Formats: sequence, structure tokens, C-alpha cells
Amino acid sequence: MNTASQTIRSNSTLALISIVALTFFGYIAIGLPLAVLPTYVDSGLGFGVVWAGIAVSTQYVATIISRAHVGRLCDQYGPRRSVLLGFLAYGLSGALTIASTFTVQVPTASLALLLAGRLALGIGESWVSTAAITWAIGLMGSRETVRIISWNGIATYGGIALAAPFGAWLQGQYGFASIGAVTVLLAIAGLMLAQSRPPVPGVKENGIGTGQVLSRVAPFGVALALASSGFGVVMAFVALFFHSRGWEGASFALSAFGLAFMGVRLGLAQAVARFGGLPLVRISLVVEVIGLALLALAPSPTIAIIGAALAGAGFAPVFPALGNEAMERIPPQNRGVALGLYSIFLDVSLGATGPIAGIAADHLGYAAPFSLGVGAVLLSLLLSLGLRRHHGP
Repeated sequence: MNTASQTIRSNSTLALISIVALTFFGYIAIGLPLAVLPTYVDSGLGFGVVWAGIAVSTQYVATIISRAHVGRLCDQYGPRRSVLLGFLAYGLSGALTIASTFTVQVPTASLALLLAGRLALGIGESWVSTAAITWAIGLMGSRETVRIISWNGIATYGGIALAAPFGAWLQGQYGFASIGAVTVLLAIAGLMLAQSRPPVPGVKENGIGTGQVLSRVAPFGVALALASSGFGVVMAFVALFFHSRGWEGASFALSAFGLAFMGVRLGLAQAVARFGGLPLVRISLVVEVIGLALLALAPSPTIAIIGAALAGAGFAPVFPALGNEAMERIPPQNRGVALGLYSIFLDVSLGATGPIAGIAADHLGYAAPFSLGVGAVLLSLLLSLGLRRHHGP
């Protein structure tokens, strides 16, 4: 690679980092309560394991509702507006979380405020993460889609990996309200960063209808949804699983998942270019199954952490590789809507996983959610075998 090409690549990487940093701030806020929220709702407020799963998954309800809407706004008006609104929602989530700690003497009121904060967090997640990807594609071009989605995922799970142990430390030192306070600070930082980035205008030309976009995206979205259940059960139930066994280190299992995920994502664009997205997805789903099975059968915290790492490594290529295949079937005018609709399949999976796996855990034990994940990921693998690569417009 000559000097000019190296300079262009370096500049594009810096531009990409400056946009995915928006996602990074958002997912630090999402990761802060992950290691402590289930136990806080289960034992601290006394609502049990099912409500603990609901509390984790509540944010995805708002995310599901808002995804397609933010996609249309990005297509029409550009992504900056959506990012700014998303960080305002993060700030509201932090404020509601703080408020919930002042009503712990009335557990129902405290839980209601906490769930409202989770809904605001879900809106912030969908508006910031969807718009950040659209923003980066608008600046760098659709040829960089795999790299953009991959790096956005690195920001996503990097934020979770750093935030999970930090959130546990925060709660131990300063109480649950400190998580809300840091969320407000992250929202302010995100607003400031978004104001400093170059804007991308909306696209005024008409594309295809939303129904057509959905029909083209759906086969890849269903495979994504099934594979994402593995992510969902790890995020929602690792802390409770460790607690039920009397083990320490649940936050490190979450970090292992995130760090393994990031390691795979760093070289993903080159791997997709070399081997193709769909073959890579199929291998990755096998790795995810192995990781979830290790978690379900883990005799020690070390094995459980290894299982979480394998699950993260296996899940890493699924969203960008399947997403790139889906986006190749969509005209540029509908890119935001397509990305929003595609992401809804992830949100539906995560929103349903918490309650369903919570019921399984309540009746069959805390290893059951990971066994449930194994079955869903195996179905995704079977579905992926029927998908075919796109070879033309």
C-alpha cells in the first residue's frame, strides 16, 4: 500500500472512530447496570427472577417501537438530529434511575420508575446506534458497510465490557443512584460530540416501499434474531447464574463476552472479503453454540467465563455479515429504514429472550436459559444454510 493510500485509510479510520464513539458512550450507559440490575430487582427490591428478566429486557420494547421511525428520520433529515434526540433520552433514563432510588421504601413505585428509565434507555439506544451507522455510511460510502457495522459493534461491546465491572464497582461504592448519575454525564458528553461532527444530509429521492424493504431484509433478520438469543441470555442471566452457584466474577464473564466479540470484529471486514459473509456466519454460529453449551454445563466460574468468551466470539460476525448481505438488496434511499427494520429483529429477540428465559430459569434452574439459547442458535444455523449470496442489483 502506497503512502497516499495509507493516508486515506488512516483518515477514514479516524473519521469512523469519531462517529462510533457516539455508540461507545451510549453502550457504556447500557452496560453500567447489567451486572447489578438483575440482582437489584430480584433481591434488592424483592420482585423475583421473572421481573429481573423483564427489567433487563424492557429497554428493547422501546427500541423495537422506535427503530423504523429513526430509520425514516435518518433517510429524510440526516442522522445528526436522531443522535441528539437519542442522547436526550439517555439523560432522561439516568434521571429516572436516580429518582427510583429515592422510592425504595415503596418497591412498586421504585420498580415503575426504574422500568420507565429502561424504556428511555431503549429509545436512546435505537436512535443513537442506528443513526451512527447511517452517519458513518453517509460519510464513507456503502463499500465500507461491513467495516462500519463491525467497528460500531466494537464500540457497542467495548462499552459493555468496560461498563459492566465499572457499574458493579459504582454500586458497591456509591449505591445504585450513581449509575443514573454517570448515565446523565455520558448523555452530556454524547451531545457535545455529536454537535462537533460533520453532518450528512438526508436523501430526498423516493426509494422502494417499506413492505418491499422488509421482505428483502426479513430472511436475514430472522436468522439474526435466533442467533441473538445467545447474546440475550448471556446479558440477562450470567449474573444470576453466578449468584445461584455462589461464584464471584459475573462481571468478568460479561467482559469476556465483550472482549472476545471485539477481537473477532477487528479483522471481520477482511475475513468477509476473503471467505464471504454467509460461510463465516455458519462457522460462527457453531462456535456460539459451543460457548452457550459450556455455560449451561459449567462446573466452575472459569469454564463459564470461557463459555461466555466463545459465545461472544461466535456472535460477533452475525450482525454485520448478515446485515451486509441484506443491505446489498436495498437502494441507497432506503438505507436507514432497512437498517432500522433489520435491527428490529435483534430487538425482538432480546425483548422476548428475557421473559421467556426467565420463566425457564424459574422452573428449570439458572442453567436453562443457556440451553434455550443453544436451541435457538441451532435453528439460526439451519436457516442460514438456505440463504444465498446476492450477485446483482
